[in-house]
Amino acid sequence: MNKTVNLAILASGSGSNAENIVRYFEGDPRIMVNAILSNKQNAFVLERAKKLNIPSSTFNKDEFNEASFIKKLENIDYIILAGFLWLIPKHIINSFPNRIINIHPALLPKYGGKGMYGDNVHKAVIEAGEKESGITIHLVNEEYDKGKVLHQSKCSVESGDTPEDLAKKIHELEHRHFPRVIEEYIQSHH
Repeated sequence: MNKTVNLAILASGSGSNAENIVRYFEGDPRIMVNAILSNKQNAFVLERAKKLNIPSSTFNKDEFNEASFIKKLENIDYIILAGFLWLIPKHIINSFPNRIINIHPALLPKYGGKGMYGDNVHKAVIEAGEKESGITIHLVNEEYDKGKVLHQSKCSVESGDTPEDLAKKIHELEHRHFPRVIEEYIQSHH
């Protein structure tokens, strides 16, 4: 890798994964986070971006679907989705083929698709009586949660686990694996 690979992170919420990724690549000359973009004006991830000195901006649905949105991603090589809830429009997928990476808080193909995010996923897993859950890190295509799987890690679901308990276990897996899998995927393609 002779030039720095620039990442943009798209996030809708508190941004703990976004911060974790930024910190992981801090000081790395090969891969760096250049921008944090959010579809929510008041998402806590924007506060984190300020503290981390990462340029950030917000956008609405119309802007996201316009071809000109790509201008926000100038000089960006990969898009990382860290708790980002909208389906990625075709024009962005076409501009970043196999260069958009998402994390999902369950073992796909189970518990994926529209509406399956956050506690909705954990509730569904517990209600179904599953013995394990985990994370799936995958490439993004035009369908929710259907892109090629890059990595899965599992955790156990104990009887009596609440969605909050499960969320905690999932967060630990996300923080442990997401930055490393991003790094390995990028290194294998450069």
